[in-house]
Amino acid sequence: MQAALRTISLTPRKGISHAVTRLLSTNPAASPWFVDPEPVYQKQTPPHLTPKVQEFPPDLPDPIKQLYINLTQSPLLEPSTLDVRESIAPPPGLPLPKRAPQGRRKRGRTYAGEGIDQDAVGGIWNWVVIAQVREGTENRGSIAAVVRSVRKTLLTMDTPIRLPPGSKRRAHNGWAVVDAGSFAVHILSRDTWKKYFEHLNQ
Repeated sequence: MQAALRTISLTPRKGISHAVTRLLSTNPAASPWFVDPEPVYQKQTPPHLTPKVQEFPPDLPDPIKQLYINLTQSPLLEPSTLDVRESIAPPPGLPLPKRAPQGRRKRGRTYAGEGIDQDAVGGIWNWVVIAQVREGTENRGSIAAVVRSVRKTLLTMDTPIRLPPGSKRRAHNGWAVVDAGSFAVHILSRDTWKKYFEHLNQ
């Protein structure tokens, strides 16, 4: 009788043996089998901070491409507003009536002769780069900082771009322009961009 009880007590049950085997075979570093895996949340970039994918025109000069790439890495600029495009000439106004000079000092003349390039399109520059600083930073020196960065980038290229001397003025009133000869870089505040340039993206 004692031998029979000893045999029964030494024989493990099937369900207990399966549970013990499962616990022993489980990787100790992993979560237990009865714990649900935690959901993985992917952080998405807000739409206004998503970098804009710019397709460069085939005839865009290399210095402008290099400048654009450097501007995309600036923490002071709003990436969604960064743009490069051909310059659009403003519509011509009404022609002034031609009037001969009058008086002893020959004043009042409205015809100054033929221009050197009457067929030019695009205004003063062939290309324009538009960059808007982050909202709320325009009064804390961000426009001046971007102007310095643009000038440094253009002056330190393999073929430096000749620029006029930099202005010592600190106040830009929401709009600064860097004249690079054949193209210009406009650094704007949020209000200025919405007032004068927002319609270009529509």
